[in-house]
Amino acid sequence: MKPHYFTIGMAGHIDHGKTSLTKALTNVDTDRLKEEKERKISIELGYAPFPLDEYKTSIVDVPGHEKFIRQMIAGVAGIDLVILVIAADEGVMPQTEEHIEILSFLGIEHGIIAVTKVDRVEQDFIELIEEDIKSTVKSTIFEHADIVFVDSITGTGLTNLRLTIKQNLSKLPQRNAIGAFRLPIDQVFTVQGQGTVVRGTVYEGTIETGDVLTVLPQNVSVKARKLHVHNQEKEVAVAGQRVAINLSGLTKEELKRGDVLVSSGEFPMSDTIDISLTTVHDLQFPVKQRAPIKFHSATSEVMGKIIFFDRKELHKSEEILCQIRLEEKIMIKRGDRFVIRRPSPVETIGGGWVIDPLGEKQKFGEKTIQKLERKKEGSPTERILDALHSLQLVTKKELLQFTSIPVETMGEALNVALTENSIVELDSDVFTSKAVYEDAKSQLFELVRKYHAVYPLRTGMNKAECMKALDKKIPARLTEIVIDKEVEEGILAKNKQYIAVFGFKPHFPDSWKNRLEHAFARLQDDELAVKPWNEYMTNEKVPEKLYPEVTHFLLQNQLAFPLDESHLIHRDVFVAQLKKLYEATSGQAFGVQEAKAGIAASRKNLILFLELLDQLKITQRTEEKRIWVKESCPVHFEDA
Repeated sequence: MKPHYFTIGMAGHIDHGKTSLTKALTNVDTDRLKEEKERKISIELGYAPFPLDEYKTSIVDVPGHEKFIRQMIAGVAGIDLVILVIAADEGVMPQTEEHIEILSFLGIEHGIIAVTKVDRVEQDFIELIEEDIKSTVKSTIFEHADIVFVDSITGTGLTNLRLTIKQNLSKLPQRNAIGAFRLPIDQVFTVQGQGTVVRGTVYEGTIETGDVLTVLPQNVSVKARKLHVHNQEKEVAVAGQRVAINLSGLTKEELKRGDVLVSSGEFPMSDTIDISLTTVHDLQFPVKQRAPIKFHSATSEVMGKIIFFDRKELHKSEEILCQIRLEEKIMIKRGDRFVIRRPSPVETIGGGWVIDPLGEKQKFGEKTIQKLERKKEGSPTERILDALHSLQLVTKKELLQFTSIPVETMGEALNVALTENSIVELDSDVFTSKAVYEDAKSQLFELVRKYHAVYPLRTGMNKAECMKALDKKIPARLTEIVIDKEVEEGILAKNKQYIAVFGFKPHFPDSWKNRLEHAFARLQDDELAVKPWNEYMTNEKVPEKLYPEVTHFLLQNQLAFPLDESHLIHRDVFVAQLKKLYEATSGQAFGVQEAKAGIAASRKNLILFLELLDQLKITQRTEEKRIWVKESCPVHFEDA
């Protein structure tokens, strides 16, 4: 059976058992340095052979301590499968989460989660850890990963882990062994009597003993005198294998981690790189224009600065197109993955992939961003989707400009995308992507829902306020269209200028509902002999900041009516007193004395009540009398 070559990485928080697990699987202790033995932590990368039948694999054990993240990045670059190690007695820790993000930035798609030290904890605790892990890895490369429970000391679960690794490897494609050879160097050392040796993972291509290679960026020719794969001499090494190469032509001092061995001159050297960058979920500090950064790609680490074309600083998690300008040239290709870190204070900023390794200095502005978008290429439909994802709402004419798709191809590409339901035609020749449209719907609904939660007393969110809140994320025209569509479909409701979730009714805040209901009930009990409304709320210890909102809610929904600026009467009291007055006057014109005979109230409150009726156009005052204007009455008091 033809062998398949892969490299497996061990990642995770410090002291979670990566090295112990590697040793349990391979019988190799990857902590080689004296300091590593003394401190009982991994500082440098460790390697061990791990053959599994036809799978000729190597395990790379990377440091877990935050101080050695650069070694971790160099170690996981080039791996095919990662084992995320989490200790059962500690669970998910800070470096666990940082390693997950870095692995994602580096484009690693296949993983297994190994929960170690399981024999140290009770089963109930293991179940809690598992739930925590599943919650943490949601929406990451480990969301659907197998979770295996092991103990490196007792051997629990190791057989199952080996089987799981084999099953995962069977699904992986073999790296490209055809074409030019490339090996990023991660270790340089000397062997007595042999000379200089470099070690790394073969990214692509094949190397044979005797091959003449080029070291970049020095651009110096060397010869591969001998090849060793895990201490065994080989004539050939292929993509996916860990290999040590005995070189002639350079000394140890002339080489370093980050240099690259290649077999031809087709690999570009550059210090200006156009990139697609995704930032971490929680940046501690904004990244300013031209901020110094450390650029990690493969095993290289080079200082540089970040150049934005559409902003002055980066302060939230998002994907952007920008440029990196390095202090020295490195070997890098389109599609290569990278991680960017801040040198001080030390922090991972993000990562992504290289759009163009031979970038050019560009002007700040939208035109440059559009140019970078077009560089992403892809099929016409994919380019349309990329444009729509970025620009959100465009005309057919604008699509032709932004995607550089020939006009004769555009119509067909749009029809394909419409048939696949991947784009939405909002108006004649006005498009957005289905994803953008659904995201706009989701953001709008969530915005209104949260507004209800914060302001349950209000009818809804003012449309202008709603559009302003979304204008940095969604074009105003798209927001308007989505609002109209959602109202039409009965998802949202519109009352004058207010937008609400369909079926929502203003109500007292849940946290103060009982107190406000008590205050409102006391208001009803007092009928027309009311105290200032704020007093009722004060007596129930309702927060003063709620007073204006509650009062507005009661008046707007006609649950209460104002006698003056500080006094309200309950709606039921209002209707009852109104009915009494109408019956006492037989619906005829009346004066204050006739009103007093029908309503038991102080003269002051009676006058206030009558003036309220005038304001509501229920009655009309003519000299000393009032007449009923029944057809203008907003309260159908005959049926009350």
